[in-house]
Amino acid sequence: MEDTHDDKILARASATTPRRLIGVGTLAGLGLLLIYLAVTQPPAAVIWLVFLIVLGVAALWVAQIMWRVTSRELLLTEEALTDSSGAVIARIENVAKVDRGAFAMKPSNGFALTLKEAGPRAWLPGLWWRTGKRVAVGGVTAARDTKPMADILSVMIMRREGELPPEV
Repeated sequence: MEDTHDDKILARASATTPRRLIGVGTLAGLGLLLIYLAVTQPPAAVIWLVFLIVLGVAALWVAQIMWRVTSRELLLTEEALTDSSGAVIARIENVAKVDRGAFAMKPSNGFALTLKEAGPRAWLPGLWWRTGKRVAVGGVTAARDTKPMADILSVMIMRREGELPPEV
């Protein structure tokens, strides 16, 4: 039986397994390396020892967060860009601009949104982040998913602004 909610989904994007493993593995490896360095060759100053341990633990903490959040899927509907947990990333009526250019401040294989009104800060490492009026989507997502999503969003914005006829 087909879910009627899926009929409204215009595009989906998710993390690819190899990119997910590389991203999480790199962060976890960094964390373990910093802790190993602190234990096997402790620096003379205690402050640097504390710094290495704190940075190593922080990298391991972010790695486990990245592992959990990259299991989510990004969903684009006529109303909003959300993730599969139900978190609203950006409402379509609040999106002013979509930028996926080479010089845009965006994650790898992703795109950036400029919002009309600022939203609460959020950071899901490897998937998306929002600070003020800026939203960035991507990281460990597949370009084959995020490029069409950005294109659809651009067309939706152009249609809303009257730059395209409604049938396009």
